[in-house]
Amino acid sequence: MSERDNSNSLVWFLAGLGAGALLGVLYAPRSGRETRQALREKADEGRDYVITRGRAAKEQAQQWADKGREALGKHKESLGTAIDAGVQAYREATGGGSKSKV
Repeated sequence: MSERDNSNSLVWFLAGLGAGALLGVLYAPRSGRETRQALREKADEGRDYVITRGRAAKEQAQQWADKGREALGKHKESLGTAIDAGVQAYREATGGGSKSKV
């Protein structure tokens, strides 16, 4: 019995879909040509918007990447200076200037 209910529901759904499409065509405020033109224009606007936003996002990501590289370079330089100072302090503390491997 449940198979019969499912097929009956599908038939009613398709009937409603057809009736809705028919009413939509009958009461459309514009002709088919005008509707297609309006849809085409909206699609072009949407495409242009996506392209513009994509370019802006790419530029913003590039700026962030550049700032990140710059900050990384500064930290890398600071770390190198700190390591050199630590090696120098170690050498001075362990024997005054002998070049031992660390």
